[in-house]
Amino acid sequence: MSEQPEKPLVIYVPETASTNAYIRRLHQHTPLEEGSVVVAGFQTAGKGQVGNSWESEAGKNLTFSILIFPRMIRANQQFLLSQITSLSVKKTLEQYTGDITVKWPNDIYWHNRKICGILIENELAGQYIDNSVIGIGINLNQQAFKGNAPNPVSLVNIIGKEVQPPVVLDLFLATFYAWYAQLWEGNFELIRREYMASLYRRQGYHRYKDRRGEFEAMIYAIEPDGHLLLQLRDQTIRRYAFKEVTWI
Repeated sequence: MSEQPEKPLVIYVPETASTNAYIRRLHQHTPLEEGSVVVAGFQTAGKGQVGNSWESEAGKNLTFSILIFPRMIRANQQFLLSQITSLSVKKTLEQYTGDITVKWPNDIYWHNRKICGILIENELAGQYIDNSVIGIGINLNQQAFKGNAPNPVSLVNIIGKEVQPPVVLDLFLATFYAWYAQLWEGNFELIRREYMASLYRRQGYHRYKDRRGEFEAMIYAIEPDGHLLLQLRDQTIRRYAFKEVTWI
């Protein structure tokens, strides 16, 4: 499937530990159609990449997971899913505000502040992806954040008025399926090019930190499998997987 279903199954739950886990359990019990969505009013144990937590006030934000079957994608191409999801959130938020970028690998930023987190969990069948659960948390109407995240922001903080989560979800789904169609059509270079153009700090030298210490570098490239290549001022190239380097 590459087109948006006419009536995707959208399941609303007032509260759950994780929408990713919830939709996964549903699918294991009774197989769901591609495009099925679980939306939670409140996630008690939302999580991000590699064990990060996700703070979200009950009823204020948009936290959901979507189930897809991108079976044409090889396991070593799975970063394409991260790219189209990031681009879809970016384009959705750009309906409301500017200055939205993608912080590698798939955090969504407004200026220097995080407005959205994404967690994609894939199940494989041999060398290909069998199914993917894409979990997304977008800060919409939360005024204040009490957790230890250093730089959260919400859409209401930016534009000064609340938005309706179902409207944002509809905008996202329409945008996501347009990018998903590009994936099905094999337009991988278009996806990668758009992703590169959308990157946070994509131009100029910036401060980073890895296990060797702090350094200055610029984004050189993103490899097809998702590794980040940074170029230092002496033209040296360093290669990083997720969590191996941080922005300062």
